[in-house]
Amino acid sequence: MLPLVSWVTPANVSEGGLLVPSLRYCEQRWQWWPRQVVADMGYLAAEHKKFCRERWRVAVVTHLRSDMKLVAPFVAENQAACPQGEVLQWLGYDVREDRHWFGVTPEPQLCGVCWQASQCPRQFAYAPASHETLLGLLPLNSLAAQRLLRQVRPWIEPAQAYEKNQLGLSQMFLNSLRLTWCMALLADAAVLLRAHALLHTPAESALLRDLAAYQGELDLGKMNPETT
Repeated sequence: MLPLVSWVTPANVSEGGLLVPSLRYCEQRWQWWPRQVVADMGYLAAEHKKFCRERWRVAVVTHLRSDMKLVAPFVAENQAACPQGEVLQWLGYDVREDRHWFGVTPEPQLCGVCWQASQCPRQFAYAPASHETLLGLLPLNSLAAQRLLRQVRPWIEPAQAYEKNQLGLSQMFLNSLRLTWCMALLADAAVLLRAHALLHTPAESALLRDLAAYQGELDLGKMNPETT
């Protein structure tokens, strides 16, 4: 993992306020920005997620805080359901209407006994702005969002732990702007050198490889049938 953008701020500055400046920097520097951002609870602010969604079409994926209220169609962070309780799956996002579409699964459990089955379209639309965390640009019950949270989200803590613990940044209190700038450059240099070493480390070879036993080839197909 390589740092694209590094920020050094006072301790009383919320990390969530760095999301928009980071994407803006990527746009100005490379005319490129990530399409999905997986973040921790420090990036729950709805106004920042909305700005990223509308300005860059970026999906900011975070877990739902335990004290946040659910909105339709969600009954849990990773599960959506219709008003009668049938499980819904995400069908996609309609850009023109700015709506997420959810529909019943191929094998519904309740539709056969639902009293509204004859009048139900079995597809439902919801606006992303109704909840920037649950819906946003990538609903949390979608396979993509769940995979990002399950496989990518765990990378955040190890990366932070390396900078804070192994580099000793958590034990420092810097009250000089010039010294802070120098320490930030050194920390980035250490991370870049570590990534370079991991990418260019030669493959290790067993020292006793030449002494290890191996199985010889016995090509029976070339043997004379008269001698077999």
